[in-house]
Amino acid sequence: MLPLEDLQKKLATIDGRGYKSYAAIEGIYRARRFLLYIDHVQADPFAPPTRCRVRVAQKEAGFAPDLYANAARRLALEDFLTRRFFHRLRSPLAMQRPGQEILERTAMVVTPDFVEARFTINLPARGRTVQGREAAALLCRFLGEVVEGSLFWAPLDQGALRTWVETAEDQAALRDRLPGLGLVAFVADGSVLPRESGVSDRPAKGAVVPFAAPSELAVEVKVPNRGTVRGMGIPRGVTLIVGGGYHGKSTLLRALERGVYNHIPGDGREMVVTVPGAQKIRAEDGRAVTRVDISSFIGDLPGGAHTAAFSTSAASGSTSQAANIAEALEMGADLLLLDEDTCATNFMIRDQAMRRLVPDAAEPIIPFIDRVRDLYAQAGVSTVLVTGGAGEYFGAADRVIMMHNYLPADATARVREIAQPVPATGRPVKVTARVPLPRAFLLGEEDRVRARGMDIRYGRTDIGLSAVEQLVDPCQTAAVAEIMRYAGQKYVDGNRTLKEVVDAVGNDLERYGLDVVSRFRGRHPGELARPRPLEIAAAVNRWPGLLVR
Repeated sequence: MLPLEDLQKKLATIDGRGYKSYAAIEGIYRARRFLLYIDHVQADPFAPPTRCRVRVAQKEAGFAPDLYANAARRLALEDFLTRRFFHRLRSPLAMQRPGQEILERTAMVVTPDFVEARFTINLPARGRTVQGREAAALLCRFLGEVVEGSLFWAPLDQGALRTWVETAEDQAALRDRLPGLGLVAFVADGSVLPRESGVSDRPAKGAVVPFAAPSELAVEVKVPNRGTVRGMGIPRGVTLIVGGGYHGKSTLLRALERGVYNHIPGDGREMVVTVPGAQKIRAEDGRAVTRVDISSFIGDLPGGAHTAAFSTSAASGSTSQAANIAEALEMGADLLLLDEDTCATNFMIRDQAMRRLVPDAAEPIIPFIDRVRDLYAQAGVSTVLVTGGAGEYFGAADRVIMMHNYLPADATARVREIAQPVPATGRPVKVTARVPLPRAFLLGEEDRVRARGMDIRYGRTDIGLSAVEQLVDPCQTAAVAEIMRYAGQKYVDGNRTLKEVVDAVGNDLERYGLDVVSRFRGRHPGELARPRPLEIAAAVNRWPGLLVR
């Protein structure tokens, strides 16, 4: 460990030399109130940037233990500090921008012993010539200002920080309460669900209608910091969300699918929570499917093709949606979220006129309307479905929420008057566990695993994840790529099922933290954010190179 002044001297010495001279600065440097770790120096100006960390001893940082006393509080504290650090940086120093969700990230670590921020820098150069003095200004002076203003308790907005921590703790507590209340989701009164635009996840501005629960579905829940919160509870079973176009049906469903994550104060959806096992389901034409049992939804196909172990390199709308549901059930999902706008029509429903023309015996697709009650009766899997044109689902619903001008009303009683009940068929819902084979995960010396935006390159094949709607951050996709490599090396043994493999990785994440899956473990693990088990499995399942038995 060297004093920070030595780094400044090294950078002055190599100023004007060839870029590879930067390799000499790798090491640990001691500033007055923090340590700077230069973990890996880029080989040239066009290589991935240099990885660095700054660490402040907790006795210097001064964060009270109650601020990180449990997982929800710790993650919120880390999130707050990440945003503070990020907004004080300037190019070429960089850190991944967080979104509206509070996610576990490798960018910031808070422990009883220290606070550590991880970031990158593209070391300055003119062509391939070191600009050492400019690098010294960034690493030896400007970085100190960033650290002093973001990783110590005293200069921070302490009231805002406590609100950040307490809001996250309340969301986690509320989510934990759902099963005991018989609910799959909760939307607090006053929530702001509309977003700024179709490409922005920030809350809408201006005249926005705050959410208000109808009395029939109103629930009051006590949380640790806010006290009693009133809102709409969505019970287990089959729930429809209906209403006219542009009245907020899909907006409500979107909030529910994001309710598996905690949200930052001011997002508007802070008190919108959903059970952790909620999975958004949609049609996904063209995705790969590997030996998935879709026979609960699609019978044998023309030509004698069986569907108990269905495979294809490019699924149709109906087969992709059937596979998405079967894979979710395989991973233990207990709530399915569907919007008819992104579903395959022939998978969702067959009206009576079509049934008269094409008898059931001639149609291999068993429409979802015929199975939705079976899913709940047999597997305990609830469904929330947005529909604007399929009134046939009325008879299958336990409750119907009608949206008008972004406000919900309970339309269940009215629906009972106009629709006949659709009972469960009693046909078995099959959930088949598959075992991934190790040889699929083997990587050659030239093979790489990396994320590109919301997609992954594993070895020599690409995995498209743009339709996996509950992946909300590119850092999660980067983590999925690392998890696939890690799982392939450690847990894919030809005996464990896919769920057992993903659960084993999850146990390691709980025990050792997200750093454990990184190839850079111990030396700046990269910009990763923790995905849910369902999204890890979703990536594996969409991998064209997957082999299972």
